Amino acid sequence: MSNKLLLVEDNPSTRANLLEILAATPFMVSCATDGLDGLNRAKNTRYDVVLIDHKMPLMDGLTLLRNLRSLPEYQQAPLLLMSTQDIKQLEAVASRAGANLSLAKPINAERLLELLADLWQTMQIPKQSAAS
Repeated sequence: MSNKLLLVEDNPSTRANLLEILAATPFMVSCATDGLDGLNRAKNTRYDVVLIDHKMPLMDGLTLLRNLRSLPEYQQAPLLLMSTQDIKQLEAVASRAGANLSLAKPINAERLLELLADLWQTMQIPKQSAAS
């Protein structure tokens, strides 16, 4: 069984750049084009990680974070917020909304890949224990 990642990003060029980075991960990646689309997809399919843009139409990233955290299946899931805003100013608000981590845009590909590799490893441990 593979782990699923939902990318919620409204900007087509940013989404394409992130998809290029995410192609180097073992995650099965799906995309949503705004916060409302992301929430609907997350309700229909269980994602293991959600990577969320901060400023989007219809529903912004902070609202999406709060909505996801209110769903039982996302109370413990890693939710990562990306923003062009000063991360130091945003971190506390993002954390209160439910973000595990806030990432500055433009995204540092190496850092994102390291974070996702660590998450992937963590997600494999319970599966290996259950298989033993």
